[in-house]
Amino acid sequence: MATERVVVVGAGIVGLCVAEALMRDGFDVVVLERAQRERDGASFGNAGLIVPSHVVPLAAPGVLGQGLRWLLDRESPFAVRPRLDLDLVRWGLTFMRSATAAHVVRSAPLLRDLHLRSKALHLALAERLGSAVSAPRCAGVMVVCGGRQALEEEAEIAERAVELGLRAEVLSAADVTERVAGPEVRCVGGVHYLDDAHASPRALMRALQAHLEERGAGLRWDAEVAGFERDGGRVSGVRLRGGEVVAAERVVLAGGVASAHLARSLGAYVPLQTGRGYSVTLDAAEQRPALPLLLSEARVAVTPLSEGVRIGGTMEIAPADRPVDPRRVRGIARSTERFLPGYRAETLTALPVWTGARPVSADGMPYLGPLRRDPRVVIAAGHGMMGFSLGPVTGELVADLVAGRRPEIDLARLAPERFARRAGR
Repeated sequence: MATERVVVVGAGIVGLCVAEALMRDGFDVVVLERAQRERDGASFGNAGLIVPSHVVPLAAPGVLGQGLRWLLDRESPFAVRPRLDLDLVRWGLTFMRSATAAHVVRSAPLLRDLHLRSKALHLALAERLGSAVSAPRCAGVMVVCGGRQALEEEAEIAERAVELGLRAEVLSAADVTERVAGPEVRCVGGVHYLDDAHASPRALMRALQAHLEERGAGLRWDAEVAGFERDGGRVSGVRLRGGEVVAAERVVLAGGVASAHLARSLGAYVPLQTGRGYSVTLDAAEQRPALPLLLSEARVAVTPLSEGVRIGGTMEIAPADRPVDPRRVRGIARSTERFLPGYRAETLTALPVWTGARPVSADGMPYLGPLRRDPRVVIAAGHGMMGFSLGPVTGELVADLVAGRRPEIDLARLAPERFARRAGR
């Protein structure tokens, strides 16, 4: 088994964590990435949050109603770009059916376990990478609430988190300001989730990539996958655009939204849509918070990183190649200034804008597991906004599956083809 070749499709945080875990298990690993080596995808410009507190999946009661109200606001944190796309319609209908209280209750313990395990693995990974990267800072995350209703709703989420064994403290405005210990904060209060952490995604990606190359992983750039070769109904190779075939005993699809198309070519229905996020990074030492902030009503994250303070948000269901929408950037900037008046909107809108394509599943939970028709193909995609947080645990779980070990976390709810019957597949 130690000589088996595993081809990992995708070199984002999930793909690289999968490759690292497989190499530690002794597999021969090749990573195929369609972008160039110097890339700037969703794994680089995100908020860098590691969030055991995120026990509520994206598909939850109230999300649809809020989303419909936001559709009328061109600067809102949420947008759907209408288009004639049957896959988008199917995904949307499945998302609507998934957004139930029962789904939240069933998903919360699993999300807790995934994030807590991944936090421990983030710390262990940083130790293996050594001086090339700083260890995650375990200062927690502060959810800042501008109004009483938001604070009451967040307090209910905090109560649920505490019932799940997590640590959370509901704070007054004065206590929030004291713990933030930097910029002025306008709020009525907040919740400090003490089990959360943060790290620089760009620094981790670069260090992890260099580590894999030093250990002999075959990282291939500008290597777009066009299809698969089969032998007796099983995948035996990955065919690149241009005709080259990369031999493989096992394949892991960790290519973000592209994983849906690749899975479909193998007869599997794995619904995914692109959820674009935006961020800017501000060099503001005098306005640097002591810990990451989530601005509740604005759905904006403010994270102190080694490269500056990153301010990001927006869930824009739209093709990845659409131009940057300046209205979304203005929305992020104005919302940030309302909570943090020292962060001037005109300053933020003048900064270079990063945008990244996050793969969003049809129920807000990742797809993780083997395909039914060919268990030698494993899907690891659909993490949405949780990709950075869940990268290391995804790597560990995929390595367990490929090596034939029984994962310690039950993956039944993450089965990649869990929506196939609804789609008649």
